[in-house]
Amino acid sequence: MSIRPVKRIVESTPTMEGAGVKLHRGFGFGETSEFDPFLLFDDFRNERPEDYLAGFPWHPHRGIETITYVLAGTVDHGDSLGNRGALGAGDVQWMTAGSGILHQEMPRGDAQGRMHGFQLWANLPRALKMTDPRYQDVLAKDIPEVTDDDGTRVRVVCGEFWGQKGPVEGVAADPRYLDISVAPRRTKRLQVESSRHAFAYVFAGSGTFRDASKPLPVQTELVGVSDEATPSTVGNRSLVLFDSGDEITVTAGEEGIRFLLVSGRPLEEPVAWYGPIVMNTKDELRQAYAELKDGSFIKHR
Repeated sequence: MSIRPVKRIVESTPTMEGAGVKLHRGFGFGETSEFDPFLLFDDFRNERPEDYLAGFPWHPHRGIETITYVLAGTVDHGDSLGNRGALGAGDVQWMTAGSGILHQEMPRGDAQGRMHGFQLWANLPRALKMTDPRYQDVLAKDIPEVTDDDGTRVRVVCGEFWGQKGPVEGVAADPRYLDISVAPRRTKRLQVESSRHAFAYVFAGSGTFRDASKPLPVQTELVGVSDEATPSTVGNRSLVLFDSGDEITVTAGEEGIRFLLVSGRPLEEPVAWYGPIVMNTKDELRQAYAELKDGSFIKHR
């Protein structure tokens, strides 16, 4: 086994999307190769309803999959397929936009006004860019959770881990999406296939992700870190990008640590991207927006 070195650590940055939703972005709308097959990751955590209630009104997607994981509050959704529903605490929606879909996502807080969730965008390979759209809505009760002897808890949303298989299936990037909680002052080694790109996103507690030699400090943007890096604790809203290897190691701080661990097989295809549409070439991108304009964007019945 080889421990994956930490390649970069980045603090997610405040941004605004939709009709005025304030959120924090871990990565997105930039260089895609290091996160391939993933394109974007947002943390839409907020306790002020006025900062999220405007939501994400009707908008298109093509060529990608969007993964929404809700921890608090509710997200109401609707689409051009006629689907309607709501995601509650602990629920997941994996939407394959494929050839094109119009949808909306409208967040509502819990009884205390809190809203918390994540959205991840995964790219589709060229052969599946124009596949039929589909949804996989998964209730919290259907997501397996496994706990080991030292209290580490893992919710397996997608992929296989510790003998459990997540309920989301048939995803092009063959990803693994885990919600991991490690008890205070515990150190865990977690396997990640060497053929995959992988990142962790910390959203509660703190800890350190160490390679075989030295840990890395928190950086404010995705830039290289020198060999002289000093030890640093990784805390709330920090994203850790790992280099190659087949396992990671994490040591939880005094309050424990909770993080998402996401990995996927890189597509290694060209990316042409503008807004909510991701294709392989600029010509395909122009065609998609021309179809939006002339009303022929939706291909499914």
